[in-house]
Formats: sequence, C-alpha cells, structure tokens
Amino acid sequence: MKIPFLQNNTKFLAGLALIALLTGCSSDDTTEKVGNWIATTVFDGSPRSSATGFVIDNFAYVGTGYDGDDYLNDFWQYNIDGGYWVQKASLPGDGRSSAVSFTANGLGYIGTGYNGTYELADFYKYDPAANTWTAIAPFAGTARRAAVAFNSATAGYVGSGFDGTNDKKDFWKYHPETNTWEEQYGFGGNKRREATTFTIGTTVYFGTGSSNSIYLDDFWKFDTATDTWTRLNDLDYDDSYTIERTGATGFSIGNYGYITGDASTVWEYSPGTDTWTEKTGFEGYIRQDAVAFNTATRGFVLLGKYGNNYYDDMYEFNAFAEYDDED
Repeated sequence: MKIPFLQNNTKFLAGLALIALLTGCSSDDTTEKVGNWIATTVFDGSPRSSATGFVIDNFAYVGTGYDGDDYLNDFWQYNIDGGYWVQKASLPGDGRSSAVSFTANGLGYIGTGYNGTYELADFYKYDPAANTWTAIAPFAGTARRAAVAFNSATAGYVGSGFDGTNDKKDFWKYHPETNTWEEQYGFGGNKRREATTFTIGTTVYFGTGSSNSIYLDDFWKFDTATDTWTRLNDLDYDDSYTIERTGATGFSIGNYGYITGDASTVWEYSPGTDTWTEKTGFEGYIRQDAVAFNTATRGFVLLGKYGNNYYDDMYEFNAFAEYDDED
C-alpha cells in the first residue's frame, strides 16, 4: 500500500498543477506507446467533477456532480454516433456529487452520493423512452458517497464508499423485479472509497481507491454469473506498475480494461495474463473524479477536476492506433 500522492506532496503538487495546466500531458515520450486520444464533443452542461453516467443502446447518459459552487442534478444524453448532447429530465431529489449508477433491463439507475451536508441513500430509475425518473427502494446499506456500481444484464450492484464516518467494503445486489436489495458476501479486500471498475463480458474488475489516506493496491474480479469474487495480482505486482490511485476512471474496449485519472498515465489490463501494459498517456489535463463510459469498441473520458479547476472536455481513446499529436 502506498501513501496518496495528493495528500503527502502538497508543495510539489502546486508546481505540478501549474505544469499540468500548461502542458496537459505527461513528460513521457508518448510516441513510444500504442493508443491515441482524440479531443471530441465538449459536454454541454457546466464543467464539473464527481458526476456519474451509464450507457443504454448507443447513447451515454451523464449527470449530477459538483461544479465548485453547487451540487447538481441535471442530466444529459450523448448521441455516440452523432456526437452531440441533449439535455434530459433532471434527477429528482437533492443535487449530489459522488453518486453511482448502473443499468438493468434497458433502464438506468442512479443513487447515493453527497449533497454538501450529508451522504445519501435514495435511488431512482430512468426510462430513456419516456424520459422519466421513478424512485425505487433506497439503498439498503448505509448512506454513502464515492462508492462503485456495476451490473449484470438483469441486476445492479453497489458497494464500497464512504458513509461520512468510515470507509466501507460491503456490496449489495439490486433485484429490479422485486425492487429489493440483497447483501452480497465473499469480498475479501480492503475498505475503500473512490475505487474504479471496468467490465469485460460478465466479469467486473475492481481496484484502486484509498482508505485511511493510503492508496490500495489489491485487485479483484467479480463474476456476475455466479456472484463470486477472486483476487488477482496486486496493482504493484510488477515493479514497473504505477497504477495505485484514487478518483480514477475505468472502461473497457473489447477484451481489455483501462484505468486512467489521478495521473496522466493510462494502463491496459489483459485478463488472459493478469498483467498490465502502459499505453499512450491521457492527452487532456491531469484530473480526478472524471466520468468514463464505453461501447464495445470505443472508450470515452470526460469532466473531472484538478485542484480548483473543473473541466467540461471529453476525449475518445483508440487503444490500438498509433499516437498522433495532431489530434
């Protein structure tokens, strides 16, 4: 386990933040690595961090978050093929940051988070055809923020996070057909907040985050077909890895997973070998608490913050293309 960079190098970070704002990328020779980032459609809402989102069909839905002044509940649809945003019905209830989201049976779900005063447990489902929200059973664990969520084809899962007092490691399964939550057992990892996940097939990969101001290096997979956890190689298994981070984002393209954020480095995970390969660094400004989403063949990272700077830009990642500094 490693001490968080952000909390133990304050003076150095002030200088790094200025360099990041001026350069927008790492000092690595990106031409030596595979993968190309392309700046694409800017988010139509206000710049923000700690938003959440999901994908249904070929549309991404992104909303909520914090813009430096307000906790937000606006909600937007991104037409992935057309490359444009459309505002949709706002999330009911409190504006919030650090909420979670998942999909099941063609519907989207958003809940938990932080409203600036306390952690939340309320949950809502979104019908994209009707553009309407409906309250569902509140999250059955303690109210929390900075948790993670993922889904199978027919159910959603929520776990980890921070409840205002303690970091958490419990996981819960939501059953849409009965509108009930069921606690899941079998996760042997550490408590944490601001972890990240990505999904390949029916398997969810889970790691990063921090607890008690320490970066965590354990890495896990969860089989949604059997509801079972398996520990994988730690994130510092190879001395060349520098994957431990907090407030990062994860997504998948094909049979590979990707983690970026809290640094400009981008790491590709191969489930077949349980190993990581560094890819071309993220070409936008270094950021935390961004949003990532993906289709089967395309990955996107948008929004986020660094210090007091909040972003509304979005980048698409082509994992198999050579770096092109003209994009």
